Amino acid sequence: MKYIYNKLVRDKIPENIDKMELRKSNYKILEDKEYIEELDKKLFEEAHEFI
Repeated sequence: MKYIYNKLVRDKIPENIDKMELRKSNYKILEDKEYIEELDKKLFEEAHEFI
């Protein structure tokens, strides 16, 4: 089964997934502009949940 999560990751999460049997992560390192855009999305998501 394949799972797709379009999320920012941190703390070596891909490495931890790859250590699991039959699991393989696929990720990309964002350019600065893309990273800021994704952080903005996350900030608005969290603010919306707070409200």
